[in-house]
Amino acid sequence: MMPLEGIRVLDMSGLAPGPYCTMLLADLGADVIVIEATPGAGRRMEMPQGARTLAYDPLRRNKRSIGLNLKDPQAQETLLRLAEKADVVIEGYRPGVVKRLGVDYETVSTRNPRIVYCSLSGYGQTGPYSNLVGHDINYISLGGALGAIGWPGTPPAIPLNLIADFAGGGLYAAFAISAAVIAREKTGRGQYIDMAMSDGVTSLLAMSTGQYFGAGVVPEPGTSFLNGGIPAYHVYECSDGKWLSIGSLEPWFWTETCKALGCDDFIPHQNNREKFPEMFEWLRTKFKEKTRDEWFEELRQHDICVGPVLAMNEVFENPHVLAREMVVEVPHEEFGTVKHVGIAPKFSDTPGAIRSMGHGRGADTDEVLREAGLGEAEIAALREAGAAG
Repeated sequence: MMPLEGIRVLDMSGLAPGPYCTMLLADLGADVIVIEATPGAGRRMEMPQGARTLAYDPLRRNKRSIGLNLKDPQAQETLLRLAEKADVVIEGYRPGVVKRLGVDYETVSTRNPRIVYCSLSGYGQTGPYSNLVGHDINYISLGGALGAIGWPGTPPAIPLNLIADFAGGGLYAAFAISAAVIAREKTGRGQYIDMAMSDGVTSLLAMSTGQYFGAGVVPEPGTSFLNGGIPAYHVYECSDGKWLSIGSLEPWFWTETCKALGCDDFIPHQNNREKFPEMFEWLRTKFKEKTRDEWFEELRQHDICVGPVLAMNEVFENPHVLAREMVVEVPHEEFGTVKHVGIAPKFSDTPGAIRSMGHGRGADTDEVLREAGLGEAEIAALREAGAAG
């Protein structure tokens, strides 16, 4: 048994944040059915779907796919029939689109009052920016994260699209959907979730917002103790050109760091900004004496917050990552063994699992429609009309 076994999800989300959300749900047992536009029916980018791409795509694993042209009234009615037996619907269109298509929350909930319906968008369904187009870089800009990342006097450092797309969007949506499913057990009713990625970004800044509202402190690039503004919490280049992270925020960790590096004189000056230039210069020179891995092996023997800055190829060779089962090998009929990123939460009684690789667009259309109660003649008629594929 898995935590979300028995929960059926209809996924109309399209781009990465929504599929990541439903990957998380599917990994924990949810039956996720991806609703994809039939060829030529949608505006979204057509991503390659070769057999190898599907096998290695974690965002499509543990899911089934059905092709529907939601511009067609027959396809719209078909989706509503599917929703009658579903628990969750998630969509990632611009505000107003699902209303025009006749598959919005109000319409779906009349057919299934227990439905949990999540609209995942950049700026939400309300507010002056709700119809503004965007991507991760725009959401972290408005949400407040990008303005705090980088180094003084340089442009903001653009991170991978993890903060808005995957954390503020996909992860937050999965959390919200799970909470709404739990709430339904108490109220007997489903509900609507308006999940904006920009809202998720701002929420992720909760600790910084407390400092701002309480003391008026604005986090600026490379100036605070949590974004590289102090020697005790920084990254240092080593002799091999690789980098080591030091996170010795607490005084006892900083003391251990200084003792291990032979700079005991710096112990009382951890937060003395007048000494920072001297400390930075000394530490940068010191770390150039050995390679990253030599420093890590040496310093981790002490009570020091230290970590190697790993490239992705190094991550999935790291003994700790492997021990935590964050690399999973899954049998595949064509490619033998396929590697996937593992499932992060480790449940003692109801662990998640990778049960199937990605299915191509529309690979499960007939099967899913039969489950919804459609007969063979109805399915054939939908295909003939171009409403399904």
